[in-house]
Amino acid sequence: MRSSHHRLSRYGPLVVWAALIFIGSSSALSGANTSVVLRPVLWLFPQASEATLALIHFLVRKAGHLTEYAILALFAARAFRTSSHELLRNRWFWVSFLFVVAYSLSDEFHQSFVPSRTASIYDSMIDSVGGLVALTVLWWRRHKMGKGPACQEISNPSS
Repeated sequence: MRSSHHRLSRYGPLVVWAALIFIGSSSALSGANTSVVLRPVLWLFPQASEATLALIHFLVRKAGHLTEYAILALFAARAFRTSSHELLRNRWFWVSFLFVVAYSLSDEFHQSFVPSRTASIYDSMIDSVGGLVALTVLWWRRHKMGKGPACQEISNPSS
């Protein structure tokens, strides 16, 4: 029972976040529905052109991609760094990154079946960069705090 509790606390947040991303890939977070973000911009800058509003909307949506996959990567790293499987523990950085890349590709594939969404390899690339940035910052912080041997696999793949 204790082992399953540890697995749940380790992998639960990762699974929940992945499910939220999946739900967000439905029509709920399509471009038409997220344009509500522009209301404060319209209130602050009523003379903003359509092109300016479209650019702001685009940037907010891409920042969302970057952020949601950075969070996914951190949950993956948390799960894999504390795994009971030695391979996952020792290679947490790369396993987490590969998980993020695979999930982002599957997310875009899912979106190709949603009429109000468009699948884009570029979005998957933004997702992957978000994950890579988060994992790199996490690795760097752990390495800087004297936990370098736990992160040795990045600089020395043979270990």
